[in-house]
Amino acid sequence: MPFQIEGLDPADFAPLFTLSDSALQRMNARRVVVDAHPGTPCRISLTDAAIGETVLLINYEHQPAHTPFQSRHAIFVRAGIAQARPEVGTVPPSLLTRLISLRGFDVDDMMIAADVVPGHDLAAALAEVFENADVSYVHLHYAKQGCFAARARRA
Repeated sequence: MPFQIEGLDPADFAPLFTLSDSALQRMNARRVVVDAHPGTPCRISLTDAAIGETVLLINYEHQPAHTPFQSRHAIFVRAGIAQARPEVGTVPPSLLTRLISLRGFDVDDMMIAADVVPGHDLAAALAEVFENADVSYVHLHYAKQGCFAARARRA
């Protein structure tokens, strides 16, 4: 079953980059200078930020649904970056090299499927989870840190 993975919309985060460090701190966010590569995957571009690049580490509500699965976690975002829209069936670089947790949700935002796979097996795992007609969308998480990576949908 074909799938599409998309990065987050940069417009949702643009105002944060104008805030002072103290204002960011009040929002549970931090400005961070990247000191390792790979290691800082941007959720907008779905690529790792370069060493020396400044990113924001923010607490992001990736599952706003009013269900027991409502959730938020830390993510990195970069300023001035276009939203990733990989081709259908393509896994972006920041997901290919990491252990990924898949969490499939139905139309009522209830988790009905889950798996953990190496990134190089993600395309096959997504195709398989979308074979279940009840899966409406899939959240992808970096399995080791547990943080939200991207959302996948049926293409």
